[in-house]
Amino acid sequence: MKAAIITKYKQITPMVTEVPVPTIAPTDVLVKIVAASVNPIDLKTKDGDLRLLLQYTMPLIMGSDFAGVITAVGDQVPDFKVGDAVYGRAPKDRIGTFAEFIAIDHQAIALKPANLNFEEAAAIPLVGLTSYQALHDIMNIQPGQKVFIPGGSGGIGIIAIQLAKYFGAYVATTTSAKHFDLVQSLGADKIIDYHQQDFTDVLSHYDAVLDTRGGQSLEAAFQIIKPGGQIVSIAGLPNARFGKDYGLPIWKQWLLGLATRKLSRLEQQAQATYSFLFMQPSGQQLVRLRQLIEQGVIKPVVDRIIPLTDINAALEYSHSGHTTGKIIISIQPN
Repeated sequence: MKAAIITKYKQITPMVTEVPVPTIAPTDVLVKIVAASVNPIDLKTKDGDLRLLLQYTMPLIMGSDFAGVITAVGDQVPDFKVGDAVYGRAPKDRIGTFAEFIAIDHQAIALKPANLNFEEAAAIPLVGLTSYQALHDIMNIQPGQKVFIPGGSGGIGIIAIQLAKYFGAYVATTTSAKHFDLVQSLGADKIIDYHQQDFTDVLSHYDAVLDTRGGQSLEAAFQIIKPGGQIVSIAGLPNARFGKDYGLPIWKQWLLGLATRKLSRLEQQAQATYSFLFMQPSGQQLVRLRQLIEQGVIKPVVDRIIPLTDINAALEYSHSGHTTGKIIISIQPN
């Protein structure tokens, strides 16, 4: 099968080459991948930025989420059959969706939303699960709470805004003026043109922030959070508390604590809680997202579709930071 692989960290461009079709374990299914999506974690993985948390054996097939059709089912898989159209986020130790086939545990997938094509469905798993786990599992957003989600026209922002509105929140976001109509259509209540205004000059006393930017944007979020509020980041640094919960060795927890001393100080000063989210695959939550999609609560936005043979162009476009919604990799026709 064709797959996009890297043979070392910081490899400038992945190589599309022939590799063996994976074999399945008893709890796995084999999926013929129709489409996959590009996510920032793919670039971080390629560049070795996550080596403190994840170590991969090379060569490594890239890619984190997908939509496709089941072609084989393990002996201990009760809920799926050959021919099922599914979507999923591969477990972090078994990534590899930029390929024609993937072997994946059945608990990490769900049936594809009936009202989406494969390309649209591939845009959902990673950003959908990330948004759901941040807003529902960690923040426990309640009706009437104020949530700030920067980057409203990005992959996470588009889904997170829709979910936050479903949970009854008042949502503020940042984007460029050309995307105002889009984020307004998603339900955003307060839209800030980041070219013209700093969100700290406009927002205050927010219950929650879903940080998608990291760096100075994350630090600035502590200026708008209210006492008792929550900041969840997918782009900042993991802190020592995350390292402990994630089961990292003590020395790695110490390193994370050292690296996030400023965030810990800001957390104490704001009397808020800072959490780093490393999303976990969940077939059950994908079922819930499918229900919301089929009910019209959530809709994906696809920026462009690029064939697997042009994977480098897709990664370069993702790295530019100017995408609107998701970049989809077309793997093979259904």
